[in-house]
Amino acid sequence: MQVQTRQGPAFGVARLTLGPNEPVKVEGGAMMAMSTGVTLAAKAEGGIMKSLKRAALGGESFFVSTYTAPPSGGFVDVAARLPGDISTQDIVQGRALFISKGSWLANDVTVNLDTKWGGFKNMFGSEGGFIVRAEGRGTVVFGCYGALEVWNLEAGQGITVDTGHMVAYEDTVQMGLRKASGGGLVQSWKSGEGFVFEFTGPGKVWTQTRNPMELQSWIQSFVGTSNSGTGAAGINVGGLFGRD
Repeated sequence: MQVQTRQGPAFGVARLTLGPNEPVKVEGGAMMAMSTGVTLAAKAEGGIMKSLKRAALGGESFFVSTYTAPPSGGFVDVAARLPGDISTQDIVQGRALFISKGSWLANDVTVNLDTKWGGFKNMFGSEGGFIVRAEGRGTVVFGCYGALEVWNLEAGQGITVDTGHMVAYEDTVQMGLRKASGGGLVQSWKSGEGFVFEFTGPGKVWTQTRNPMELQSWIQSFVGTSNSGTGAAGINVGGLFGRD
């Protein structure tokens, strides 16, 4: 599989170019277009229980779509739910990539996905305590809200990231959690910043320039202002986060 991205950083699209009879796993509903002859099969990847865990805890679809190219090869274009950039990362055997809730889009069939308990510190981020773990060998495609920034941390080098802006990080990176301000909870509330992640290298950390949790809070402020399902600003709340 070869991946080329376009339309970034605002409205990223990834083209997954496939060789003859090559398959690729794609998040349910993420397909934007595909070449003639590509076939689609959707199933509960890894069984019912694993699929339920991935959907309920990891923020991904219950069904994983497998697209397979015809003997002549083909392509599949994928896009994320929210407007933003798309990135790729190659995973090698013995290493893993942790991806935040709802960011995974596609991967080689040689990459395995599972939902892992990321510790209580993740409950203060958008992950709700759970993260998606990708391991095996191959390419992973993931998206974000806004533009993606990549931090290449040297050994011992650190960076502080707001919990809502974290997208992914390599398993060589150490992660901790602390309050954003030096004072108590009242001071954190006044500052508008609750908790932050502390990442320490070596390894890569991916962040997004927009916070989907803030978007959700903004939309929820309009919920209930109209019986038609739209808020005061005319926003269709039900259709913004889901896929058609």
